[in-house]
Amino acid sequence: MTETTGTDEPVKDDALEIEVPADPLAGHPASAYFWGHVAGGGRVSEDGLEVVTGDERAARVLAAIAGADGGDLDRETTSREYAHDASITRTEEDYTLSLSTTGDDGTLLGRRSPLGLPVDGRGNYRFGAFADHRRELLRGLLEGCGTICFKSSSGTVGISFVHEDRGLLESVRDLIADHPIDAPCDDVAETSSGSYWFGLDDDAVPAFGRWLYETAEGTGLYAPSRRRKLERSLEQADLGDGGSGGDSDDPGSGGEQS
Repeated sequence: MTETTGTDEPVKDDALEIEVPADPLAGHPASAYFWGHVAGGGRVSEDGLEVVTGDERAARVLAAIAGADGGDLDRETTSREYAHDASITRTEEDYTLSLSTTGDDGTLLGRRSPLGLPVDGRGNYRFGAFADHRRELLRGLLEGCGTICFKSSSGTVGISFVHEDRGLLESVRDLIADHPIDAPCDDVAETSSGSYWFGLDDDAVPAFGRWLYETAEGTGLYAPSRRRKLERSLEQADLGDGGSGGDSDDPGSGGEQS
């Protein structure tokens, strides 16, 4: 994978090709996807930025957008509690992209303070620059803090968002309300683990999910594991593959959800 400077250029990595903006804060599909991931599964502080994903390809895409070396990604195996049942844990691979303040002036992505970033680590989310790229922003948010599950009890697919910041989830609900497909959402509620969550109406999930990923192949801005999870779940629902085994829900917290 190669980095770019000065102008928007494609970044190639074997079959991967994405267009990277010269400024990762500019109104651009890749920037929208990046900041969706940061908001959903990252942390921002005075010292830098960190974003976690469970998909290696998505991690390398995020590194390219930020102008970082994909070879510097940290990989580790972690155990994580389910957001809706803290007594159950799962083990998974996480890929962490870390960006530190650099230079004598201590800049991060060209800004001297996190307060100038779309996600500043203080509960502020400035997504206005990405108004024309809402699909990519929501895709990054879903991959950062969303869950996809097939509900065997009802034969439907569920999409929900889980995060420790209630304010972020309210912002996500507003973004979904403004998107071109009608997708009613539940109110934000507290989970048993102390974070927050809301879900989409199950009837709206097929159209919303397909809309969210229908341009992904062309832009390269997506996590293959998440798209496969959505496609498999929708196929199960189409086949009426129900049962009495409960829901195959995976509402984790932090990083990339299933």
